[in-house]
Amino acid sequence: MRRRVAAGVVAAACLSALSGCVSLPETGPVVEVEESRGSSTDTGGAAAIDARPPQEGQSAAEVVKGFLDAMQAWPTELATAKQFLASEIRSTWSPAGTIVYEDALPPSGGAARVEVRLGGASRLDARGAWQGELAAEDSILGFRLVTEDGEYRIADLPAALVVPETWFEQRYRRVALYFPDPSGSVLVPEPVFVGDDPTFASSLVSGLLRGPGRGLQGVLSTQLPSDLRVDLSVPVTDGLAAISLTGEASAFSPADTDLLFAQLAWTLRQDPDVDAFTLEIDGRPVRTAGGETRIPVAVGDRLDPVGFQTDSLLHGLRDGLLVSGTPGSLDPVGGVMGRVDLGVRSVAVDLLGTRVVAVSEAGGTVLLAPLTDGEGDALLEDPSADPGLADVSTAAVGTDLLPPAWDVHDRLWLLDRTSSGAVVSWVQGDRSGVLEVPGITGAEVRDFLVSRDGTRLVAVVRGPRSDTVRVARIRSDGREQVVGASRSRALRLDDDPSRRIRDVAWTSTTTLAVLNRLTDVSAKVVTVGVDGSPGGLGGIITTLSGATALVGSPAAGTRVYAVTDTGLADLNATVRGPRVLDEGLTFVTYAG
Repeated sequence: MRRRVAAGVVAAACLSALSGCVSLPETGPVVEVEESRGSSTDTGGAAAIDARPPQEGQSAAEVVKGFLDAMQAWPTELATAKQFLASEIRSTWSPAGTIVYEDALPPSGGAARVEVRLGGASRLDARGAWQGELAAEDSILGFRLVTEDGEYRIADLPAALVVPETWFEQRYRRVALYFPDPSGSVLVPEPVFVGDDPTFASSLVSGLLRGPGRGLQGVLSTQLPSDLRVDLSVPVTDGLAAISLTGEASAFSPADTDLLFAQLAWTLRQDPDVDAFTLEIDGRPVRTAGGETRIPVAVGDRLDPVGFQTDSLLHGLRDGLLVSGTPGSLDPVGGVMGRVDLGVRSVAVDLLGTRVVAVSEAGGTVLLAPLTDGEGDALLEDPSADPGLADVSTAAVGTDLLPPAWDVHDRLWLLDRTSSGAVVSWVQGDRSGVLEVPGITGAEVRDFLVSRDGTRLVAVVRGPRSDTVRVARIRSDGREQVVGASRSRALRLDDDPSRRIRDVAWTSTTTLAVLNRLTDVSAKVVTVGVDGSPGGLGGIITTLSGATALVGSPAAGTRVYAVTDTGLADLNATVRGPRVLDEGLTFVTYAG
């Protein structure tokens, strides 16, 4: 999934019409005309493909090729592909995941065994979660064949859907499955890729039923019992998704029911055809406390992973004062930091826009103050006598602190660059602690982020020859107490654009923008998923000059900016016009 994503450089010129920047395979199954969304054979906008069944007299290699071609049927159906299988496995074979490849050599081998060598192959699990690139030895797929009624049939094969990258990119969407954190106070998005066909809603619900997985214990929970299954499918009629589950499930408390509905609502709202849903378990409807069975997908907004009703303004430092607003219109805030230069180099505003922390110019002190104190913008003859100074306190001390981060649990996250390397810590009211993060703690860290839901920590780690972006998961308990972190893992960036990274910023709850240094005067921005999946054609891929930092937010509708020597450059703009100037601006960020 690398080379095709590199084509996003070309696609950047047509971000407003990405659907036109695709191509169809020149060989393979028969391609039919595209049908519009909403028809009875809705294909999600991609061309429909009819699979071709086995043909008489095919060689063993031709049977394997026919099987691989038949897996590209669209809308998805495996009945034709299974005709290439031996009778003993035809009814039991089921893909347990997906393999996506850039290119493949023609099937080769003898009558009993055929191999297919894949290039640039990656694997997704049964939910559609990206698992990374296949090792070279795993990119050789083996097929054992037998003879039935004089024809070759496949008797042993990988338990995966195997499709080319061009096909996959046209037909699968990057979406998220939503799971509550252990406290049940926020929903956390787990990125997956799901086929955009009539089974879209079914795939989303089935993904939720598979749960977050054992590797995320302490990070996520779920309200859906693991032994429940979708009964056939999730039909959508006139905007209503009818979810019918089978299996054992104990009674839900009112609070659990609300969380269950929110988990389903946030996941299903990604389907534009779904406005509401109903839920039955073993034929019994699940109701709200008020007895309602029709649940709008808009419920559960208070569990928003970016924070409910959070601040969406830009905040920064200009001439030493804290300013807030929109690009080109950043004004001093009403609190003391908007009136008095306290000698700070970076700031972080909490998600509700009520408090701000600031790191001192020397990097050893974190100051905490209200964002506004009702004093307005009144000028004082003696700024040192400002009454608001009484509200400024020291939140933390360190050696060389990076810009802090806030999460929805009102936790303040800090990373101190000490002589022994990075030290990660957190402060929440009168509680605080140090978090050991394998792969990040003790390393030389250039930048760090924490997701607003409080479950992901991202760090740019300096290496002797190159930098890496590493992501770790944060574990907590039901009282929002931090209890540990997973070992961080490095993300591979598209195109390997640089050995040095200048900055990293959120572009959504599940994607990051990375600013790579190309030369002293030029840099390149690429997008990568927090799971390590490529940013895709919908991501930002651009080269620009004079860029020193990024400003981004996971909140929908916010813009991503590059901080340049002439101001802020809007990276979401299809055609980048004059940069927005904010003279004297030395630091800028969103809340969080």
